[in-house]
This record gives sequence, structure tokens and C-alpha cells, in this order.
Amino acid sequence: MPSPRSSHDSPMPESVRAPGAPAGSTPHASWSPDSWKARPALQQPEWPDEAALDRVLKQLSGLPPLVFAGEARRLTGALAQAAAGRAFVLQAGDCSESFSEFSADAIRDKLRVILQMAVVLTYGAGVPVVKIGRIAGQFAKPRSSPTETVEGIELPAFRGHMVNDDIPVADARVPDPGRLIAAYHQSASTLNLLRAFTKGGFADLSQAHAWNQQFVASSAEGQRYERIAGEIDRALRFMAACGIDLAVEEALHQVDFFTSHEALILGYEQALTRQDSLTGDFYDCSAHMLWVGERTRQLDGAHIEFLSGIHNPVGCKVGPGADLAELECICERLNPGRVPGRLTLITRMGAPAVRDRLPPLLEGLTRKGHPVVWVCDPMHANTFLSETGHKTRRFDDIVDELRGFFEAHREVGTWPGGVHVELTGDDVTECLGGFGDIAEDQLHERYTTTCDPRLNARQAIDLAFRVAELLRG
Repeated sequence: MPSPRSSHDSPMPESVRAPGAPAGSTPHASWSPDSWKARPALQQPEWPDEAALDRVLKQLSGLPPLVFAGEARRLTGALAQAAAGRAFVLQAGDCSESFSEFSADAIRDKLRVILQMAVVLTYGAGVPVVKIGRIAGQFAKPRSSPTETVEGIELPAFRGHMVNDDIPVADARVPDPGRLIAAYHQSASTLNLLRAFTKGGFADLSQAHAWNQQFVASSAEGQRYERIAGEIDRALRFMAACGIDLAVEEALHQVDFFTSHEALILGYEQALTRQDSLTGDFYDCSAHMLWVGERTRQLDGAHIEFLSGIHNPVGCKVGPGADLAELECICERLNPGRVPGRLTLITRMGAPAVRDRLPPLLEGLTRKGHPVVWVCDPMHANTFLSETGHKTRRFDDIVDELRGFFEAHREVGTWPGGVHVELTGDDVTECLGGFGDIAEDQLHERYTTTCDPRLNARQAIDLAFRVAELLRG
């Protein structure tokens, strides 16, 4: 096990480093892992016991890294291909991971859906897919209000299981720093299982049929996927008949799978930041990729300050209110060296706004020479409260925002670099429409999310086919 103060795993060959990736330097000389503390930090919990928090953070800073610098560099290299129009990003997973719904089966089923989506995208559109999970760290959520009303009782808002509990009782809503340790250990267990699945045979392309879950296989989308799996089987048999030794072709038997989450609770992120022994650069070893959200991307804020100094690939959510001048400043802060693959902008405009608001941003940043990976989050800006009181999203709105995203890129002549979706491997009823045409009066049947509504596996695979068609179109 590597030293807690180092994120070194093994020297990375130049072929997997991002072109021009800096080594041994930080974007600005005054940065340190705790320099964010001098800036206003929004969306931070009001911890009741600072001494207890300090003890937890000290303990976290002595624990082994969850991911390694070399892995993060490999992701930067993969994202550089997406920035150049030679790959497509699939970033997917839970809205907010749960302590109570944690199991090997749940992790496997979520991964299985992501692998199915990646096969559909790769086969249908003919481009490599960079697979990034919202997993092994997505335990905290920003909130629009510090309180919420549940059955007539005003309570502190649920901020994710890393902070407090979703049980609607006042005591359960008190922020507990011990949950940071629990989040670390659950992330470590999740990563251990993900590595076993993606490198130990589960992700073998010959298993494409086995990835089709029972309730998916019976759907039209599942049957369409089965036809692709059959084509893959025939292609593998053809290669073997031509004398190609499939056993030695590593890419057929395992996949690179990366993790990401919103870097929201900055004390936790700082505690897991390590200095790489190869380059001297700092990496946040809680995940391969971190992003800053729409509510916390203030230029003078703590979150942008923190992300500006770590050498992981980073992302920034971009809503309909963002203007070009602001995004130019964010690009300069987060990627002053214009390193391809370093910065991903994740647009969340909403279906009605994307066609008007996105093209000027694409054109302006391209003109300024910023090598951005453009990814569409078609879910967050399309959320509304149903008549039954459930937060939900319409599948048709999700698809429409994706269409608008692709139309904007075609108008400007830029590459639509990826999609960012919230999904689960469970047969939930949280988003309206899609396969089975889920109606509002069905939402309560299997509505299990701790925060925002997610696509179920059938809806997710349907979406993958639609995105593949957009890529071809």
C-alpha cells in the first residue's frame, strides 16, 4: 500500500499523459491544499463540533489515497481525445450515493448499465467511449435552501449521507463529521469492487449478452441491445477465424473505468489531497475527476480556488445564466496552460434554453483557444415537482436538451464531447415517460432516490441509442 503522503503508483508512459501536461508545478505559486480557506466557501455544513471535525480530517489525511495520480493522468489523456473530437465521454451514476442502499449487487448493476450504454455508443457511433462513474464519492449535495419542510415540519436540509441523514427527524439532520470517515470507507469498498469487475472478467466484451438484465432484456431497448451483442459475437468469431489471438488483446477483456464526484465538502477533499512523488504535483485522491457545481463556481470562491491547484482533470457545471466573459475567466483559472483534457464544461441549460444560450459560448471559447471538453447534463435543468409531490424529469425533455446540444455544436462546428446523466441499475419509477411511459400516478411505486430522480436501466439504454443516432447524424 502506498504511503498516505504520496499518490504515486507507477511511472506513466508519455503515451498516456495529456499532451503538454505540466509536471512539477501548480497553476499559481500561492496555491496550497488549504488556500481555499481564505476564500468564501458556500454550501458547507455547519458542523456543531469543530474539534471533532478536526480529529476526523486529521484521520482522513493519514489514510491511503483512494485513487492514484497515474490514473488521473490517464483520464486527462483520454479526455484530451474527447477535446479533439476523437472520443466521447459517458459520465453516469447516482444523483447521491446512499449509505443505506450499499451492496455489491447495486454496484454491479449500475456498472452493467454503464457498460451497456458504452457498447451502444461505441458500436452505434464508431468512437471510443471514456467511461466515468458518478460513484465512490458522490455523497454530498448542494441545496437551494438550508431548510426544508417535511409533513409540515421545518428541518435542516438533507445534504447527502456524507453530512447528515435523510430521515425526517431533527436529530438525524445534524451534520456529523464521523460520516466523512464512513464515506471514505464506502468509497474504498466500491472502488475495490469496480476494479475487480472492470479488470477481472466481468467487463470482457464476450460477456455483452450477460450484461442484459432480465427486466431490460424483455424491453424493446433490451432486444435492440441483444442484436448489437450478437453482432459483437460474430465479429469476435471472425477475428478468431482470421488467426487473431483474442486472448492477448487486453482491450477486449477489461476496460478503464474512472470515478468522479462534485468537490463540495472542501475539508474532505483537502484531507485526501496528496503530493505525487513523481512530479511533485498535488492530486485530490478522492476521485479521478472532480467538478464544481453551478452554485459554487464563484471566481473568488473557495471551490474554484481548490480546483485550480490540483492536477486531476476537473469539470465545471454551466447553467443558462452563464456568460462568455465569466466562462473565459473560469477557463483561465482552471486551465491557464490550455492543457487538452484538463477542463470539462458540463452544460445544464434546460431544453428550452440550450439552442439559444450554448452557441455563443461554444464560439467564444473556441475563438479564444480553450481546449474544452463539452459535455451535456440534460437532467438537472429539466427537474420539476409533480402534482404528486415527487421531484421528477420528463424523458422527452432530457432527449430534447440533448438534441439541442448537438444542434448547437453542429451550428458552430465544434465537437459534442459527451453526456452526463443520473441513473441506476434498479427498476425505479422516478423519471416520466421513456420505456413503459411512466406516468405521474406511478412515480410512488418505486421511487427510492435520496435526492434527485434517476433514469432506470431501460430508460438509460434507450437514451444511449438516441445519443448514438445523434452522433451519427
